[in-house]
Amino acid sequence: MKQDGFEWEFDPSFCEECGGKCCTGESGYIWIDEGESRLLAEHLGLNEDEFKEKFLIKVGKKFSIKEKSHEDGYACVFFDEINKNCSIYEFRPSQCRSFPFWDYFRKNLRELERECIGVKFL
Repeated sequence: MKQDGFEWEFDPSFCEECGGKCCTGESGYIWIDEGESRLLAEHLGLNEDEFKEKFLIKVGKKFSIKEKSHEDGYACVFFDEINKNCSIYEFRPSQCRSFPFWDYFRKNLRELERECIGVKFL
């Protein structure tokens, strides 16, 4: 996969051997919008209020998916620790879908290189 304006490409076939580095590590925000939240709640068989209470935190006017303790850091609450992958992959928010094509990584290439074995610099 390539995206205009980025100096790397991404091969998602490496995700199976990675162990979920993009879902684990330091604490951070996993932004989810109202539409994504609604679809995920429906997928999980919850109403929106139940879903928000159980899985989201409010940060200002936005929502972020909760995290859980994992090894020496944190993981998305939807990270499957046994299979080392995303348990809601088809319903993951756009922030997750756009990884590793984040503007943040343009200035942090070494971090991207450590975090994602599927990245190949052009």
